[in-house]
Amino acid sequence: MAKSQETWNKKEAEKKKEKKRKEKEQKKEERKANKGGNSLDDMMAYVDEYGNITSTPPDPTKKIKVNEEDIQISIPKHEDGPKGDGMRTGTVTFFNESKGYGFIKDKDTQESIFVHVKSLIDPIKENSRVTYKVEKSPKGLSAVEVTLVK
Repeated sequence: MAKSQETWNKKEAEKKKEKKRKEKEQKKEERKANKGGNSLDDMMAYVDEYGNITSTPPDPTKKIKVNEEDIQISIPKHEDGPKGDGMRTGTVTFFNESKGYGFIKDKDTQESIFVHVKSLIDPIKENSRVTYKVEKSPKGLSAVEVTLVK
C-alpha cells in the first residue's frame, strides 16, 4: 500500500496560500466598493513653520518675509590669511627629503599647506616652526619663501 503524497507541511502550506488568496480577493473587493477614493483635499498635506507635516493649511498672518540675498546656499569662503605682508606661521607636519615635498599646518587656520623643496629658503624637518607666504597653484594652496623661525 502506497503512502499518501500529501504531508502535514504541504497541507499547512496550501492552507496559508488559500488564506492569502482570500485576503487578497477581499482587499480587491473593498477597493472596488470604495472606487471614488479620497478627494484631493483629503490627500493634501502642509508643512508648518517648525517643519512638521499637518493637515491644516498654514496661517497667512504668520508668514515671514525672507530677503533672497540673506539665504546662503554654500559655505562662505574664508580669506587666504591675515592681511598685511601675507606672512604666516606654522609647523611642518610632514616632510620627505628624498621626494622633496611636505606639508605645513597653519597656526591660525589649522589647514594643511603643501610645500615643495624649491620654495625653501632654509632647510626644514618635521615639527620645525616656519614662516611662509601662501600662493595659489593649480592643485590648491602651496607655501613659498619658507624660512625657519629662530
